[in-house]
Amino acid sequence: MNDRVSRSGLLFWGTWCTLVAAGCFAQSGGQAAIPRTTDGKPDFQGYWSSTAVTPLERPPALATKEFYTLEEFKEFEASQLVVEKPKAGSQEDVHYGFVDYGLHPSQSVRAVNLRTSIVYEPADGRIPPMTPEAKAIQEERKKHALAHSTDNAKERPLQERCIVWPHNGPPMLPTGYNNNNKVVQTASYFVFQPEMMQDPRIVPLDGRPPAPQGVAQWYGSSTGHWEGDTLVVETTNFTGITGRGLPSITPNGRVTERFTLMSPVTMRYQFTANDPATWTSQWSGEYYMQRTVGPMFEYACHEGNYGIADVLTSARASEKGGKAGKLP
Repeated sequence: MNDRVSRSGLLFWGTWCTLVAAGCFAQSGGQAAIPRTTDGKPDFQGYWSSTAVTPLERPPALATKEFYTLEEFKEFEASQLVVEKPKAGSQEDVHYGFVDYGLHPSQSVRAVNLRTSIVYEPADGRIPPMTPEAKAIQEERKKHALAHSTDNAKERPLQERCIVWPHNGPPMLPTGYNNNNKVVQTASYFVFQPEMMQDPRIVPLDGRPPAPQGVAQWYGSSTGHWEGDTLVVETTNFTGITGRGLPSITPNGRVTERFTLMSPVTMRYQFTANDPATWTSQWSGEYYMQRTVGPMFEYACHEGNYGIADVLTSARASEKGGKAGKLP
């Protein structure tokens, strides 16, 4: 569940540090203001909100416009934070009201910036086209899902089965709600734990090699190292089947992430996804996270999870009635 308390001071400071980072460094005494561990590294430990109103891809109408002006951004942010009453009977209406549970972006601590999209490479702010081979694989998986989605529990999506949530990456991307994250850091490890699914990414910093080729993991095999005050994380050994809301990164793909403290309360997160088997070129993005206050509530995904049982029971009942019973 999202942080319920509005912390306007943190939000204001984080906003302006993001928009005019160089000015914030000057006002706060430069890099010395950044918290550091006993071994002198930037201290990321604590809780961070990745809530953002910036879309992943740039609207085509903005072409190569990479940044809003401050006035344009204010207008855009206001439009994204409008609370609208859901239409009666719609999914939003029968699921639950975000505002009622403190899940609306306007109720969350967030860091903002002037970018028109998270993706900044290629220059149009759009994810590159998929390769023909990747398109064929994706289409085949869609066909299989439509034909077999209610055969058994294993045919249901990974996130529905509480195995992997698409946005946890890498690359890690903001989602509609539950955007809190916890960081635990030592000299040898960097642990990033998202709120939703709560599978911690444990990144070794001791120079060890990644897992052997062919040993695939849900979130890939990550190793980290420091480049000055920036933590760089390299991830390989993907499964090729997790999806992440995007085409699956293949086992030979690579994601490079960069974590940088821009101020005591603002973190810049950058990434580059490079997988020639999936996309025609690499693509990169960045957004900011805002320090917030913990602890995080447990995300008990399977507690009271009647969805799978209901879907499969309905399909069997439909089959008995002579209908196909194939649900999306």
